[in-house]
Amino acid sequence: MNASPPRYPNAALIGGQWVTGPDTFPVIDPATGAEVGRVPDLGAAETKTAIDAAEAALPAWSKKTAKERAQILKRWFDLVTADTEHLAQLMTAEQGKPLAEARGEVAYGASFIEWFAEEGKRAYGRTIPTTAAGKRYITIKQPIGVVAAIAPWNFPIAMITRKVAPALAAGCTVVVKPAEDTPLCAIAIAKLALDAGVPPGVFNVITTANAPAVGKVLCEDSRVRKLSFTGSTEVGKALYRQCASNVKKLTLELGGNAPLLVFDDANLEQAVAGAMASKYRNAGQTCVCANRILVQSGIYDRFAEALAAEVKKLKVGPGRDAGVVIGPLINADAAKKVDGLVRDAVGKGAKVIVGGSPAAAGPLFYQPSVVTGVTPDMTIVHEEIFGPVAALIRFETDEEAIRIANDTPFGLAAYLFSQNLGRAWSVAEALDAGMVGVNEGLFSNETVPFGGVKESGLGREGAAEGLDEYLETKFICLGGIAS
Repeated sequence: MNASPPRYPNAALIGGQWVTGPDTFPVIDPATGAEVGRVPDLGAAETKTAIDAAEAALPAWSKKTAKERAQILKRWFDLVTADTEHLAQLMTAEQGKPLAEARGEVAYGASFIEWFAEEGKRAYGRTIPTTAAGKRYITIKQPIGVVAAIAPWNFPIAMITRKVAPALAAGCTVVVKPAEDTPLCAIAIAKLALDAGVPPGVFNVITTANAPAVGKVLCEDSRVRKLSFTGSTEVGKALYRQCASNVKKLTLELGGNAPLLVFDDANLEQAVAGAMASKYRNAGQTCVCANRILVQSGIYDRFAEALAAEVKKLKVGPGRDAGVVIGPLINADAAKKVDGLVRDAVGKGAKVIVGGSPAAAGPLFYQPSVVTGVTPDMTIVHEEIFGPVAALIRFETDEEAIRIANDTPFGLAAYLFSQNLGRAWSVAEALDAGMVGVNEGLFSNETVPFGGVKESGLGREGAAEGLDEYLETKFICLGGIAS
């Protein structure tokens, strides 16, 4: 049945209508365990209906000029920006990150809307010098069609706008499946998109506690011509296989195991600041967090001591409390995993110099930690920690550092700190990663391409490359041209 929408309804969005149903599931505040709201638990049938709506809306939306679409996206950007505080409060309630970070994510998410509103007007084709008299060769860019976007819980606004904004700018229509843990932010920004003038059916949201059933429909329905997914490599591989039956175009932003290399000639203060920014943002729950911190012997002890001193200053608690920097982990499985990785490392000889156990703030909180003496036989080296734990590995030579850094099936992000330009350049080139930060712990924004190599995924999001992911290049040969 259809529901009358309040400011931000607890409902799915299909064809411009807010949709509820007899089955719902709760959205839980990870800091307190309290229920934030309930949303409809939809399934395969509703997903097909959403695809129907997206398909029906595609001809009119794709025929709008790029400028017309840009004007609507700019209004969407303005509405999101104007409601930053409410969106941030909502994000902290359902995801747990500190309010300051939530406000930053709203701005980050909005930046993709603004960027692609403009970039959509630059989907240029080209003319190609002819090889024969009487012919002319041109290419044009056209929207790929209906797009499915499956978003993660750790950035519940930015990871949706990074997919939806370029899709809409290119002339595509979308069906979004937000994470079960964080559907409310997706609903909120979809409501603002409708308020901005996005036509019914262009932007649809399916809420569900049964991700495999909904994902199967999105992958196997041939009307969906593109799937964009951010999440684990395991799930990404499953979606990849399901999309093979109709050769769907894919953007996959999957797991990471980011190395952060600190060389003897690094600026110590700069390296510590970069490690803090990369490792402890969102309580370590980002795919580009420094997962393995490799430190050269000559600076190892000083770096460990300086890092530990900064980590001790981090305040743990509910994200809405003043001064909190480390919020809760997303659920009990996440908290159990982080604690298990630290225990495994300690059992194999590592030493905890800060933290190393659950925090007193609640069952889903973990102390920001620094673990030294980490070696390759420890599980913490090979799995994404996804928690506020820095694992320090000692190395001697550049060659050893590169070998350890690349000894993983993943290749999303990497970081290095060195004041030697020649070393920094050669190491950056040698690292198997889609993105490398040199003397920087944070580098992602709307103007640069985001994505990985190896088992960290396919394609790029953001920048001009992010728009191309939603476009097809068509070659047109004009014959019969008088010489």
